[in-house]
Amino acid sequence: MHPLEKAVAALIAKEKLIRQGEIVLAGVSGGPDSMAMLHVLAFLRESIGFVLHAAYVDHGLRPQESGREIELVRKQAELLEVSAHFTEEDVPAYAKKAGLSIEDAARRLRYAAFERFVGEINGDKISVAHTADDQAEEVLLRLIRGTGKKGLSGMSLVRDGRIIRPLLSTQKKKLLGYLHDKNIPFAEDSSNLQRTFLRNRIRLDLLPYLESHFNPNISVTLRQTAAILSAEEEYLDTLAEKLFEEIVQVGENHSGLPEITLGAASLQEAPLAIRRRLIEKIFWQMDCKPGFKQIEQVIGRLDRQHDGFMHFSEGLRAAFKNHMILFSYPEGRVARRGELGVLAEQSFAMEVGAPGAYTLDAVNCEAHFELVDCAGLDFKKQAEKGRTVDFLDADAISFPLLVRSPRPGDRFHPLGAPGSKKVND
Repeated sequence: MHPLEKAVAALIAKEKLIRQGEIVLAGVSGGPDSMAMLHVLAFLRESIGFVLHAAYVDHGLRPQESGREIELVRKQAELLEVSAHFTEEDVPAYAKKAGLSIEDAARRLRYAAFERFVGEINGDKISVAHTADDQAEEVLLRLIRGTGKKGLSGMSLVRDGRIIRPLLSTQKKKLLGYLHDKNIPFAEDSSNLQRTFLRNRIRLDLLPYLESHFNPNISVTLRQTAAILSAEEEYLDTLAEKLFEEIVQVGENHSGLPEITLGAASLQEAPLAIRRRLIEKIFWQMDCKPGFKQIEQVIGRLDRQHDGFMHFSEGLRAAFKNHMILFSYPEGRVARRGELGVLAEQSFAMEVGAPGAYTLDAVNCEAHFELVDCAGLDFKKQAEKGRTVDFLDADAISFPLLVRSPRPGDRFHPLGAPGSKKVND
Protein backbone atom coordinates (compact mmCIF):
# COMPACT_ATOMS: atom_id res chain seq x y z
CA MET A 1 0.00 0.00 0.00
CA HIS A 2 1.32 3.42 -0.95
CA PRO A 3 1.92 5.84 1.99
CA LEU A 4 -0.76 8.19 0.66
CA GLU A 5 -3.33 5.40 0.45
CA LYS A 6 -2.44 4.34 3.99
CA ALA A 7 -2.78 7.92 5.31
CA VAL A 8 -6.16 8.49 3.64
CA ALA A 9 -7.42 5.10 4.84
CA ALA A 10 -6.47 6.02 8.42
CA LEU A 11 -8.23 9.40 8.13
CA ILE A 12 -11.39 7.84 6.69
CA ALA A 13 -11.49 5.32 9.54
CA LYS A 14 -10.75 7.87 12.29
CA GLU A 15 -13.29 10.44 11.12
CA LYS A 16 -15.79 7.88 9.77
CA LEU A 17 -15.89 9.69 6.43
CA ILE A 18 -17.07 6.58 4.57
CA ARG A 19 -18.91 3.64 6.09
CA GLN A 20 -19.26 0.11 4.83
CA GLY A 21 -22.02 -0.26 2.25
CA GLU A 22 -22.17 3.42 1.28
CA ILE A 23 -22.22 4.77 -2.27
CA VAL A 24 -19.70 7.57 -2.85
CA LEU A 25 -19.63 10.02 -5.76
CA ALA A 26 -16.17 11.49 -6.43
CA GLY A 27 -16.04 14.88 -8.13
CA VAL A 28 -13.30 14.56 -10.75
CA SER A 29 -12.09 17.44 -12.92
CA GLY A 30 -9.13 15.63 -14.47
CA GLY A 31 -6.67 17.78 -12.49
CA PRO A 32 -3.93 16.30 -10.28
CA ASP A 33 -5.85 16.57 -7.00
CA SER A 34 -9.05 14.90 -8.16
CA MET A 35 -7.24 12.24 -10.19
CA ALA A 36 -5.19 11.30 -7.13
CA MET A 37 -8.38 11.14 -5.05
CA LEU A 38 -10.13 8.96 -7.63
CA HIS A 39 -7.31 6.42 -7.66
CA VAL A 40 -6.90 6.39 -3.86
CA LEU A 41 -10.62 5.83 -3.30
CA ALA A 42 -10.71 3.16 -6.00
CA PHE A 43 -7.88 1.35 -4.21
CA LEU A 44 -9.60 1.57 -0.80
CA ARG A 45 -13.17 0.71 -1.83
CA GLU A 46 -12.75 -3.05 -1.44
CA SER A 47 -11.14 -2.94 2.00
CA ILE A 48 -13.64 -0.41 3.35
CA GLY A 49 -16.56 -1.88 1.43
CA PHE A 50 -18.13 1.00 -0.48
CA VAL A 51 -19.25 1.62 -4.07
CA LEU A 52 -17.47 4.37 -6.02
CA HIS A 53 -18.82 6.57 -8.82
CA ALA A 54 -17.15 9.52 -10.57
CA ALA A 55 -18.66 12.77 -11.85
CA TYR A 56 -17.28 15.42 -14.22
CA VAL A 57 -18.91 18.84 -14.68
CA ASP A 58 -18.06 20.87 -17.79
CA HIS A 59 -18.54 24.53 -16.87
CA GLY A 60 -18.48 25.69 -20.47
CA LEU A 61 -15.56 28.03 -19.73
CA ARG A 62 -12.68 26.21 -21.44
CA PRO A 63 -14.03 24.45 -24.55
CA GLN A 64 -10.50 23.96 -25.88
CA GLU A 65 -9.58 21.90 -22.79
CA SER A 66 -12.77 20.25 -21.55
CA GLY A 67 -12.88 17.62 -24.31
CA ARG A 68 -9.44 16.34 -23.34
CA GLU A 69 -10.41 16.30 -19.65
CA ILE A 70 -13.63 14.38 -20.32
CA GLU A 71 -11.75 11.75 -22.30
CA LEU A 72 -9.13 11.46 -19.56
CA VAL A 73 -11.73 10.99 -16.82
CA ARG A 74 -13.67 8.50 -18.97
CA LYS A 75 -10.60 6.35 -19.68
CA GLN A 76 -9.39 6.37 -16.08
CA ALA A 77 -12.86 5.50 -14.79
CA GLU A 78 -13.04 2.58 -17.21
CA LEU A 79 -9.56 1.45 -16.14
CA LEU A 80 -10.64 1.50 -12.50
CA GLU A 81 -14.07 -0.01 -13.26
CA VAL A 82 -15.82 3.05 -11.86
CA SER A 83 -19.15 4.29 -13.27
CA ALA A 84 -18.66 7.85 -14.59
CA HIS A 85 -21.27 10.59 -15.02
CA PHE A 86 -20.88 13.71 -17.16
CA THR A 87 -22.83 16.94 -17.51
CA GLU A 88 -22.40 20.38 -19.05
CA GLU A 89 -23.46 23.62 -17.36
CA ASP A 90 -23.69 27.12 -18.81
CA VAL A 91 -21.84 29.00 -16.08
CA PRO A 92 -21.63 32.40 -17.86
CA ALA A 93 -25.40 32.46 -18.44
CA TYR A 94 -26.15 31.47 -14.86
CA ALA A 95 -23.67 34.02 -13.48
CA LYS A 96 -25.34 36.78 -15.48
CA LYS A 97 -28.85 35.72 -14.48
CA ALA A 98 -28.03 35.33 -10.77
CA GLY A 99 -25.69 38.33 -10.56
CA LEU A 100 -22.76 36.17 -9.40
CA SER A 101 -19.08 36.07 -10.18
CA ILE A 102 -17.99 33.33 -12.59
CA GLU A 103 -16.15 31.55 -9.78
CA ASP A 104 -19.14 31.52 -7.44
CA ALA A 105 -21.55 30.52 -10.21
CA ALA A 106 -19.31 27.62 -11.24
CA ARG A 107 -19.10 26.37 -7.66
CA ARG A 108 -22.88 26.49 -7.19
CA LEU A 109 -23.64 24.69 -10.43
CA ARG A 110 -20.94 22.11 -9.78
CA TYR A 111 -22.33 21.11 -6.39
CA ALA A 112 -25.89 21.17 -7.73
CA ALA A 113 -24.83 18.71 -10.43
CA PHE A 114 -23.16 16.49 -7.83
CA GLU A 115 -26.37 16.48 -5.80
CA ARG A 116 -28.37 15.45 -8.89
CA PHE A 117 -26.02 12.58 -9.62
CA VAL A 118 -26.09 11.40 -6.00
CA GLY A 119 -29.87 11.37 -6.17
CA GLU A 120 -29.82 9.34 -9.38
CA ILE A 121 -27.51 6.67 -7.94
CA ASN A 122 -29.14 6.78 -4.49
CA GLY A 123 -25.72 7.74 -3.13
CA ASP A 124 -24.61 8.67 0.38
CA LYS A 125 -21.51 10.87 0.07
CA ILE A 126 -19.91 13.37 -2.30
CA SER A 127 -16.12 13.33 -2.18
CA VAL A 128 -14.22 16.44 -3.29
CA ALA A 129 -10.47 16.85 -3.66
CA HIS A 130 -9.64 19.85 -1.48
CA THR A 131 -6.09 19.58 -0.13
CA ALA A 132 -4.08 21.02 2.77
CA ASP A 133 -2.80 23.68 0.36
CA ASP A 134 -6.40 24.58 -0.50
CA GLN A 135 -7.13 24.90 3.22
CA ALA A 136 -4.33 27.46 3.69
CA GLU A 137 -5.53 29.41 0.64
CA GLU A 138 -9.12 29.33 1.90
CA VAL A 139 -8.17 30.75 5.31
CA LEU A 140 -6.32 33.65 3.66
CA LEU A 141 -9.14 34.18 1.18
CA ARG A 142 -11.73 34.44 3.94
CA LEU A 143 -9.48 36.72 6.00
CA ILE A 144 -9.02 39.08 3.04
CA ARG A 145 -12.72 39.17 2.23
CA GLY A 146 -13.61 39.57 5.88
CA THR A 147 -14.75 36.82 8.22
CA GLY A 148 -15.00 35.82 11.85
CA LYS A 149 -13.51 32.92 13.76
CA LYS A 150 -15.85 30.51 12.02
CA GLY A 151 -14.53 31.53 8.63
CA LEU A 152 -10.94 31.30 9.83
CA SER A 153 -11.56 27.70 10.88
CA GLY A 154 -11.46 26.93 7.15
CA MET A 155 -13.07 23.99 5.41
CA SER A 156 -14.22 20.95 7.37
CA LEU A 157 -13.58 17.29 6.64
CA VAL A 158 -17.35 16.74 6.46
CA ARG A 159 -19.95 19.30 5.41
CA ASP A 160 -23.67 18.79 5.96
CA GLY A 161 -22.97 15.14 6.75
CA ARG A 162 -22.67 14.48 3.01
CA ILE A 163 -19.71 16.23 1.41
CA ILE A 164 -16.36 14.76 2.47
CA ARG A 165 -12.78 15.95 1.91
CA PRO A 166 -10.48 12.93 2.38
CA LEU A 167 -7.41 14.84 1.10
CA LEU A 168 -7.82 17.90 3.34
CA SER A 169 -4.81 16.88 5.47
CA THR A 170 -2.61 16.08 2.47
CA GLN A 171 -0.17 18.52 0.87
CA LYS A 172 -0.30 18.81 -2.90
CA LYS A 173 3.35 17.82 -3.30
CA LYS A 174 2.48 14.42 -1.81
CA LEU A 175 -0.34 14.04 -4.32
CA LEU A 176 2.03 14.83 -7.16
CA GLY A 177 4.46 12.27 -5.78
CA TYR A 178 1.67 9.70 -5.72
CA LEU A 179 0.71 10.44 -9.31
CA HIS A 180 4.34 10.08 -10.35
CA ASP A 181 4.83 6.83 -8.42
CA LYS A 182 1.68 5.31 -9.90
CA ASN A 183 2.18 6.81 -13.38
CA ILE A 184 -1.31 8.34 -13.28
CA PRO A 185 -2.08 10.92 -16.01
CA PHE A 186 -3.77 14.23 -15.22
CA ALA A 187 -4.70 17.48 -16.94
CA GLU A 188 -3.67 21.04 -16.11
CA ASP A 189 -6.45 23.64 -15.86
CA SER A 190 -5.24 26.83 -17.56
CA SER A 191 -7.71 28.95 -15.55
CA ASN A 192 -5.66 28.19 -12.43
CA LEU A 193 -3.05 30.59 -13.81
CA GLN A 194 -5.47 33.46 -14.47
CA ARG A 195 -4.99 36.21 -11.91
CA THR A 196 -8.51 37.52 -12.50
CA PHE A 197 -9.61 35.28 -9.62
CA LEU A 198 -8.61 36.29 -6.10
CA ARG A 199 -7.94 32.69 -5.08
CA ASN A 200 -5.39 32.34 -7.87
CA ARG A 201 -3.61 35.53 -6.81
CA ILE A 202 -3.41 34.19 -3.27
CA ARG A 203 -1.90 30.92 -4.47
CA LEU A 204 0.41 32.35 -7.11
CA ASP A 205 1.48 35.62 -5.44
CA LEU A 206 0.53 36.10 -1.80
CA LEU A 207 1.45 32.72 -0.28
CA PRO A 208 4.87 32.56 -2.01
CA TYR A 209 5.56 36.14 -0.84
CA LEU A 210 4.63 35.31 2.76
CA GLU A 211 6.77 32.17 2.66
CA SER A 212 9.73 34.07 1.27
CA HIS A 213 9.57 37.22 3.44
CA PHE A 214 7.78 36.29 6.66
CA ASN A 215 7.27 32.61 7.48
CA PRO A 216 8.53 29.69 5.35
CA ASN A 217 5.94 27.49 7.08
CA ILE A 218 3.01 29.88 6.68
CA SER A 219 0.80 27.20 5.12
CA VAL A 220 1.33 24.92 8.12
CA THR A 221 0.65 27.81 10.52
CA LEU A 222 -2.59 28.67 8.72
CA ARG A 223 -3.76 25.05 8.81
CA GLN A 224 -2.93 24.72 12.52
CA THR A 225 -4.80 27.94 13.28
CA ALA A 226 -7.79 26.66 11.33
CA ALA A 227 -7.75 23.37 13.28
CA ILE A 228 -7.70 25.16 16.68
CA LEU A 229 -10.48 27.54 15.74
CA SER A 230 -12.52 24.72 14.24
CA ALA A 231 -12.69 22.90 17.61
CA GLU A 232 -13.75 26.08 19.41
CA GLU A 233 -16.30 26.93 16.76
CA GLU A 234 -17.85 23.48 17.03
CA TYR A 235 -18.69 24.14 20.68
CA LEU A 236 -20.04 27.65 20.07
CA ASP A 237 -22.06 26.44 17.11
CA THR A 238 -23.70 23.85 19.35
CA LEU A 239 -24.92 26.65 21.63
CA ALA A 240 -26.10 28.74 18.66
CA GLU A 241 -27.91 25.75 17.14
CA LYS A 242 -29.77 25.15 20.42
CA LEU A 243 -30.93 28.79 20.51
CA PHE A 244 -31.91 28.64 16.81
CA GLU A 245 -34.20 25.69 17.47
CA GLU A 246 -35.77 27.51 20.43
CA ILE A 247 -36.56 30.94 18.95
CA VAL A 248 -36.51 30.67 15.13
CA GLN A 249 -39.45 29.66 12.95
CA VAL A 250 -38.61 28.58 9.38
CA GLY A 251 -41.23 28.55 6.64
CA GLU A 252 -41.93 29.44 3.00
CA ASN A 253 -43.90 32.15 1.20
CA HIS A 254 -46.46 31.54 -1.57
CA SER A 255 -43.62 31.34 -4.14
CA GLY A 256 -41.75 28.65 -2.25
CA LEU A 257 -38.99 31.01 -1.11
CA PRO A 258 -37.80 30.70 2.50
CA GLU A 259 -39.07 32.92 5.30
CA ILE A 260 -37.68 33.11 8.83
CA THR A 261 -39.34 34.72 11.85
CA LEU A 262 -37.93 35.26 15.34
CA GLY A 263 -38.40 37.44 18.40
CA ALA A 264 -36.00 40.37 18.65
CA ALA A 265 -36.03 40.30 22.47
CA SER A 266 -35.00 36.62 22.61
CA LEU A 267 -32.12 37.32 20.26
CA GLN A 268 -30.98 40.37 22.22
CA GLU A 269 -30.74 38.38 25.44
CA ALA A 270 -28.12 36.01 23.93
CA PRO A 271 -24.36 36.69 24.25
CA LEU A 272 -22.91 38.64 21.31
CA ALA A 273 -20.90 35.66 20.02
CA ILE A 274 -24.06 33.52 19.89
CA ARG A 275 -26.10 36.33 18.32
CA ARG A 276 -23.59 36.64 15.49
CA ARG A 277 -23.64 32.92 14.83
CA LEU A 278 -27.41 32.74 14.90
CA ILE A 279 -27.77 35.64 12.44
CA GLU A 280 -25.15 34.06 10.20
CA LYS A 281 -27.08 30.80 10.24
CA ILE A 282 -30.24 32.68 9.27
CA PHE A 283 -28.46 34.18 6.26
CA TRP A 284 -27.30 30.73 5.16
CA GLN A 285 -30.82 29.36 5.68
CA MET A 286 -32.06 32.15 3.40
CA ASP A 287 -29.46 31.08 0.81
CA CYS A 288 -27.70 34.45 1.11
CA LYS A 289 -23.97 34.52 1.76
CA PRO A 290 -23.42 36.51 5.00
CA GLY A 291 -20.64 38.98 5.63
CA PHE A 292 -19.43 40.62 8.83
CA LYS A 293 -20.91 43.96 7.79
CA GLN A 294 -24.37 42.53 7.17
CA ILE A 295 -24.37 40.65 10.49
CA GLU A 296 -23.28 43.77 12.39
CA GLN A 297 -25.99 45.80 10.64
CA VAL A 298 -28.65 43.43 11.98
CA ILE A 299 -27.16 43.57 15.48
CA GLY A 300 -27.04 47.38 15.29
CA ARG A 301 -30.70 47.52 14.31
CA LEU A 302 -31.54 45.25 17.26
CA ASP A 303 -29.67 47.53 19.66
CA ARG A 304 -31.52 50.62 18.37
CA GLN A 305 -34.88 48.82 18.62
CA HIS A 306 -36.26 50.71 15.60
CA ASP A 307 -38.93 49.31 13.30
CA GLY A 308 -38.09 49.34 9.60
CA PHE A 309 -36.50 47.39 6.75
CA MET A 310 -32.98 46.28 5.91
CA HIS A 311 -32.00 45.39 2.33
CA PHE A 312 -29.46 42.70 1.44
CA SER A 313 -28.27 40.99 -1.72
CA GLU A 314 -30.53 39.24 -4.25
CA GLY A 315 -33.70 40.82 -2.84
CA LEU A 316 -33.38 39.56 0.75
CA ARG A 317 -35.14 41.84 3.26
CA ALA A 318 -35.20 41.93 7.07
CA ALA A 319 -38.34 43.57 8.47
CA PHE A 320 -38.28 44.77 12.11
CA LYS A 321 -41.74 45.36 13.57
CA ASN A 322 -43.43 44.90 16.96
CA HIS A 323 -40.33 43.26 18.48
CA MET A 324 -40.28 40.62 15.71
CA ILE A 325 -37.90 40.11 12.79
CA LEU A 326 -38.96 38.65 9.44
CA PHE A 327 -36.35 37.61 6.86
CA SER A 328 -37.94 37.13 3.42
CA TYR A 329 -37.82 37.79 -0.33
CA PRO A 330 -40.95 39.96 -0.73
CA GLU A 331 -40.27 40.71 -4.43
CA GLY A 332 -38.55 37.43 -5.23
CA ARG A 333 -34.84 36.88 -5.70
CA VAL A 334 -34.05 40.04 -7.65
CA ALA A 335 -31.17 42.51 -7.33
CA ARG A 336 -33.04 45.60 -6.22
CA ARG A 337 -32.36 48.08 -3.45
CA GLY A 338 -34.83 50.19 -1.51
CA GLU A 339 -37.81 51.71 -3.28
CA LEU A 340 -36.32 51.63 -6.75
CA GLY A 341 -39.63 51.45 -8.54
CA VAL A 342 -39.98 49.84 -11.94
CA LEU A 343 -36.88 50.19 -14.06
CA ALA A 344 -37.43 51.69 -17.48
CA GLU A 345 -36.83 49.45 -20.46
CA GLN A 346 -33.59 51.20 -21.33
CA SER A 347 -32.32 50.95 -17.73
CA PHE A 348 -30.39 48.06 -16.24
CA ALA A 349 -29.31 46.82 -12.83
CA MET A 350 -27.00 43.99 -11.89
CA GLU A 351 -25.64 42.84 -8.55
CA VAL A 352 -21.90 42.18 -8.16
CA GLY A 353 -21.28 39.86 -5.24
CA ALA A 354 -17.46 39.84 -5.14
CA PRO A 355 -14.37 40.92 -7.10
CA GLY A 356 -14.14 39.22 -10.48
CA ALA A 357 -15.24 39.49 -14.13
CA TYR A 358 -18.87 40.13 -15.06
CA THR A 359 -20.67 40.45 -18.39
CA LEU A 360 -22.98 43.48 -18.66
CA ASP A 361 -25.11 42.59 -21.67
CA ALA A 362 -27.27 45.69 -21.32
CA VAL A 363 -24.32 47.91 -22.21
CA ASN A 364 -22.43 45.33 -24.27
CA CYS A 365 -19.28 45.19 -22.17
CA GLU A 366 -17.35 43.16 -19.62
CA ALA A 367 -16.53 44.73 -16.26
CA HIS A 368 -13.66 43.64 -14.02
CA PHE A 369 -13.78 44.45 -10.31
CA GLU A 370 -10.51 44.24 -8.41
CA LEU A 371 -9.25 45.39 -5.01
CA VAL A 372 -5.86 47.10 -5.42
CA ASP A 373 -3.28 48.77 -3.19
CA CYS A 374 -3.27 52.50 -3.95
CA ALA A 375 0.33 52.93 -2.77
CA GLY A 376 2.38 54.02 -5.79
CA LEU A 377 -0.62 53.66 -8.12
CA ASP A 378 -0.76 56.08 -11.06
CA PHE A 379 -4.40 57.17 -11.18
CA LYS A 380 -3.88 59.05 -14.43
CA LYS A 381 -2.38 56.12 -16.32
CA GLN A 382 -4.38 55.33 -19.44
CA ALA A 383 -5.99 51.91 -19.78
CA GLU A 384 -5.44 49.57 -22.69
CA LYS A 385 -7.08 50.58 -25.95
CA GLY A 386 -10.81 49.93 -25.89
CA ARG A 387 -10.95 49.86 -22.09
CA THR A 388 -11.61 52.37 -19.33
CA VAL A 389 -10.58 52.30 -15.69
CA ASP A 390 -12.33 53.90 -12.72
CA PHE A 391 -10.90 53.98 -9.20
CA LEU A 392 -13.26 53.95 -6.21
CA ASP A 393 -12.51 54.34 -2.52
CA ALA A 394 -12.73 50.78 -1.13
CA ASP A 395 -13.33 52.14 2.39
CA ALA A 396 -16.48 53.89 1.19
CA ILE A 397 -18.12 50.88 -0.49
CA SER A 398 -18.58 47.16 0.15
CA PHE A 399 -19.77 44.10 -1.72
CA PRO A 400 -22.35 43.28 -2.87
CA LEU A 401 -22.40 46.26 -5.25
CA LEU A 402 -25.35 47.24 -7.42
CA VAL A 403 -24.22 48.22 -10.92
CA ARG A 404 -26.98 50.20 -12.61
CA SER A 405 -27.73 52.85 -15.18
CA PRO A 406 -27.58 56.47 -13.95
CA ARG A 407 -30.67 58.27 -12.74
CA PRO A 408 -31.50 61.97 -12.55
CA GLY A 409 -29.78 63.51 -9.54
CA ASP A 410 -26.95 60.98 -9.31
CA ARG A 411 -23.68 62.74 -8.42
CA PHE A 412 -20.09 61.72 -7.72
CA HIS A 413 -16.98 63.39 -6.30
CA PRO A 414 -14.09 63.40 -8.84
CA LEU A 415 -10.70 62.57 -7.36
CA GLY A 416 -8.68 65.69 -6.62
CA ALA A 417 -11.48 68.11 -7.55
CA PRO A 418 -13.63 70.21 -5.20
CA GLY A 419 -17.31 69.48 -4.86
CA SER A 420 -19.39 67.01 -6.84
CA LYS A 421 -20.45 66.51 -10.45
CA LYS A 422 -23.59 65.06 -12.05
CA VAL A 423 -23.02 61.57 -13.43
CA ASN A 424 -25.07 62.33 -16.55
CA ASP A 425 -22.84 65.34 -17.28
